[in-house]
Amino acid sequence: MRLRVALVAAAVTVGADVVLLSLATPAHATDCSGIVSPCINDDVLWPHAGPARFVSIGSTETMADGRLGFGLANTYLSRPVVLHVKTPGGAGSDQNAVDNVVDGTFLWAYGVASRLEVDLAIPVTYYQDGAGLSPVTGGYGLNHTATRDVRFGLTYGIVPHYTLSPLSPVPADGLGLAARFEVSAPTGDRSQLAGEQSGVFVPSVSADYRIGAFDVSAELGARIRPEVELLSAQIGTQLVTALGFGYDILPRSLLTATLEAWALPTFDSQNDISVEGGVYTTMPNGKHIAPAEWQLSARTAPLRSGDLSIQVGGGTSLPISGEVITQPRFRFTLGVRWAPTANK
Repeated sequence: MRLRVALVAAAVTVGADVVLLSLATPAHATDCSGIVSPCINDDVLWPHAGPARFVSIGSTETMADGRLGFGLANTYLSRPVVLHVKTPGGAGSDQNAVDNVVDGTFLWAYGVASRLEVDLAIPVTYYQDGAGLSPVTGGYGLNHTATRDVRFGLTYGIVPHYTLSPLSPVPADGLGLAARFEVSAPTGDRSQLAGEQSGVFVPSVSADYRIGAFDVSAELGARIRPEVELLSAQIGTQLVTALGFGYDILPRSLLTATLEAWALPTFDSQNDISVEGGVYTTMPNGKHIAPAEWQLSARTAPLRSGDLSIQVGGGTSLPISGEVITQPRFRFTLGVRWAPTANK
């Protein structure tokens, strides 16, 4: 029988709130309240539409005026959500709520004016497996497919990179800077840990600096959302930080190696959780988490124009805050894009 974690009582203690919960009535799979919320996006890698030299970092280049770009960013990630389920009088056990995930994000970008583009990203889950929330709520594991939250927004090139010549896809040396504002709509399947409880607002700024075959890129932003709770984890507004280094092994971007890392520090304090007699007790512990990963990639732009690019990469988690929710053990990516840029 599927069970629901229902609120029993709340008590205020010195310096912390203690919430008592018991397992009671049947659960609603998409109920975002309480301490067992399924309204969490288990894949924190949100690829940007338009041109891209890195997997996670938004480009400072934009689409050419009146030109349409499109792409497909695929990713496989392993065990992004592992639940530590407490047992009365015992140490508890780890349950793979989300074990294996294969996602794809369909990307479109259109240049509406000089240095200004509109973006659209539609992510889907091709395949997934795992126990879901059944170790706590009862019921069944995850469905094998799921829809995810659609994202849309704008990108503006504040300081554009111009190419060395009309026949070269390589940007000129110097600084590039772009601003983005994206919104995700809650269209995903929340019962499958694939969607948020509400829209998420994502402002960010990307910058890069290029010297010959080398370039360094960074992105700073935020994902602004209401807080949700899944056992001891609380996820709400997060910073978005990313840093990457690239080197053109072959000329004209025929082969580029990139190394990047990203982290999402969470503002909300996490909880300690215990269970006695079927009653869960949570108490804020003042700790914060930062899901983080690194990735090494190879990218090629085989056409002279540089409009077509193919990128493949892989990496693992970064133990900045230990093993935390939405931080997979490892991830592999494969992306294909067509993106005629404006700066030629």
